Amino acid sequence: MAEAVTRTLPAQFIEDLGKDYGKQISALTSLPVDTSQFAPQVAAQDQLQTAAYNQATDAATGLGSFQPFLTKASTAADAATGLTGTGAGTGAGSIQSYMSPYQSQVIDTALSEFDRQAQSQKASQSAQALGIPGAFGGGREGVLQAQYQSDSDRNRAALQAGYLQQGFQQAQAARQQDFKNQQGIATQQATLGGGMQNLAQQQIKGLGSLGGIQQSQSQAVLDAQRQANQTAAYEPYQRLGTYGSGVAQLISGYPGQSQITQTPNASALQTALGVGTGLAGIYGGLTGNNPFKAVGSALGIR
Repeated sequence: MAEAVTRTLPAQFIEDLGKDYGKQISALTSLPVDTSQFAPQVAAQDQLQTAAYNQATDAATGLGSFQPFLTKASTAADAATGLTGTGAGTGAGSIQSYMSPYQSQVIDTALSEFDRQAQSQKASQSAQALGIPGAFGGGREGVLQAQYQSDSDRNRAALQAGYLQQGFQQAQAARQQDFKNQQGIATQQATLGGGMQNLAQQQIKGLGSLGGIQQSQSQAVLDAQRQANQTAAYEPYQRLGTYGSGVAQLISGYPGQSQITQTPNASALQTALGVGTGLAGIYGGLTGNNPFKAVGSALGIR
């Protein structure tokens, strides 16, 4: 008897959409995706960062622009430590450098004036001794003159020593003041050097911060571009996925169509031939001969 086969098929337009979807997804997935278009990238250092690095390197190796201040400070400190002036630090040579160049002229002028007054007074004393009745005799006058000369020489030496002592004290004070000045210069130079170093550090820090901001901005641009390239590369897949989801929903939600296929019964001749062919095959397999050779030849069986 005839066999009936029933199949539920989607609507024709849905079947057409399914076939179209299959063709598109086969074609799309056969093409490789160029992943280099959205490979991760790292933004290069900004020019400000490079400048900060170079300045930091210079500061680490040569102390940069404040090195001259430190050199001057060291020189001034050495000068102050060893005292100033020529000769030994505590000797007369060092003091001599601070002596007034006019001191000897002042002393010579003062002593000359002293000698002149002493001679004038000595002459006046001799005249008085000779002009007064009953004055001392020659021997007595000589003793008086000798005593006067001794006192005059002593006063002259004291005057000279006083001038020398005054000059020495002034030179000593000048040297001490110079020593303090040198120390002050050394401190000032060191302070200036430290100030320049702080300024350089602040500048390096500022350049590094600004450069970091610029680098972050550049990195954000690269990341955004990479994301855009990735989105563009996978956009066909997303679009096709949306297409496939719609087709699947149509298949599951749209009522299908039933199709019945019937297989008709075989005719008597077909049945007989089928039985004969089967028997002949069995017999031939056992004996090697085909008892229905004539029929088989007619039907194309060998």
